Amino acid sequence: MLVNLHIVNIALIDELDIDFTEGLNVLTGETGAGKSIIIGSIGIGLGGRFDAGLLRDSEKDGLVELLFFVEDGLAAELEAEDIEVHDGEVLISRRLSGGRSVNRINDRTVTVAKLKDVAQKLISLHAQHEQRTLLKAASHLEIVDSYDNSIIAAKKEVADLYRDYKKVSDKLESLISDDTDRAKKLDYIRYEINSIESARLKPGEDMLLEELFKKASNSQQIAEITSEVMRLTGYDSPMSSGNQISEALQVLTRLKKYDDFSDELIGLLSDIEALMSDFSRELAEYASEMEYDEETLKQTSDRLDLINTLKSRYGSTIEEVLGQLASLKDQEEELASYDETIAKLSDEKAALESELEKATGKLTKARKKTADALCETIADAMRELNFNDVRFTMHFDEAKDYSANGKDIAEFYISTNIGEDIRPLTQVASGGELSRVMLAIKSVISETADTPTLIFDEIDVGISGITAEKVGNVMHRLGETRQIITITHLPQIAACADSSYVIEKEVVGDKTITGISRLSDEGRVMELARLLGGASVTDSVIATAREMLER
Repeated sequence: MLVNLHIVNIALIDELDIDFTEGLNVLTGETGAGKSIIIGSIGIGLGGRFDAGLLRDSEKDGLVELLFFVEDGLAAELEAEDIEVHDGEVLISRRLSGGRSVNRINDRTVTVAKLKDVAQKLISLHAQHEQRTLLKAASHLEIVDSYDNSIIAAKKEVADLYRDYKKVSDKLESLISDDTDRAKKLDYIRYEINSIESARLKPGEDMLLEELFKKASNSQQIAEITSEVMRLTGYDSPMSSGNQISEALQVLTRLKKYDDFSDELIGLLSDIEALMSDFSRELAEYASEMEYDEETLKQTSDRLDLINTLKSRYGSTIEEVLGQLASLKDQEEELASYDETIAKLSDEKAALESELEKATGKLTKARKKTADALCETIADAMRELNFNDVRFTMHFDEAKDYSANGKDIAEFYISTNIGEDIRPLTQVASGGELSRVMLAIKSVISETADTPTLIFDEIDVGISGITAEKVGNVMHRLGETRQIITITHLPQIAACADSSYVIEKEVVGDKTITGISRLSDEGRVMELARLLGGASVTDSVIATAREMLER
């Protein structure tokens, strides 16, 4: 359940803190007091639009925090999605700072998508405009699908089969439509294959050639460097280090006449002389290997140009070029064996269509069975909402073509008066009726949904009298199994609350501020009296308010 709502610097709100309770929480207040701001702030907390235009003071941060308490089952579900739950609490926070929204769940920064995914498991917000979705027939089938979890598996099977069916169908259609250009396309593909194959590419060849080209194109500079080093370290000049070390070794050997322990020094210098000899030999071999003629340079350059041309057309590496070659060969085989390919794809399409037909039939059957049960339950719920002679059902039609959602076209039909033909809901329901139909649907759907908190924004629009009292009773009953938060202008609904809150607007200094407070028992009486009597709250109106609460 939603335990606390904290709002800072949003519209008319400086800072506001609300503690909610279990059961039915009812928010009332004068028109323009800021009820929609509070519901809108909850929407922001659930991942709705949050931009600088919503801030009261553009120089300060805006903040919305929703603190939830969750039961063990839901806590385990959230933790399975890597959301830590501390002592049963989950804190969703959205801060607008510097024009950017920072989203957190329990102090962990998350994306808006992640926040929305978690929020929908905790709370369901039914905004004032949502009843208008009932005027869109496409939404009716979604309501049926959401009522029965077993439909999910059937829908997935249809969606998977349709994806494969569409892929094969599109490929078949493409081949058939391209038949006139098939010979031309086949010639071009064979030309491309020959371009790659004739190059006889080898993986890694380009890197070796680039290294060779680098050496060959700089062979003169390499020769100059090695020649200079050979002059300095070799044996061709009396002053070169090789000759100098050999001469020093000969001189040092004369120490043996005077010192029996000079062998170590002589050995070290001997090793140095041997290393210099090895170095000179290796350098000479290296220099001879770095001798490239113009033909070698040209061949290397031409080969690199060919490889780079192929890479620019077919891939950034030789491996990718060879991969494209394999793909071109598959296309060649497909086009060369056109008739066989068409026949194969046609058979594959027919087989998938047969499976898809069975799967969509299974889905339709499940939907019709669920729709019958759902419509009967919704009709019962509507009778509780003062639809005395209601008939409520769903009509199914079949679409011409398959889709990922099957072939069903479904729409709710309704009749609310004796002798009145049953007709599409989108054509006959008034605003007040739509409010009650939506509440009936939500009350039924919520019985199977796991969302612990439901919020209704003025779902009582267009109703009054005994109907309003029945709506209040239904919402109170919903509050026995989950937390309900609603805004209302009707005393009949406000009287059914487990907890009542009044939203008021006041002027503090030079600013208008929206505030909210939880009402005491006497406060509830006076707020009900205001809803009943408006500006004229007499003793008899107050007595009526007390009677409504007692009843």
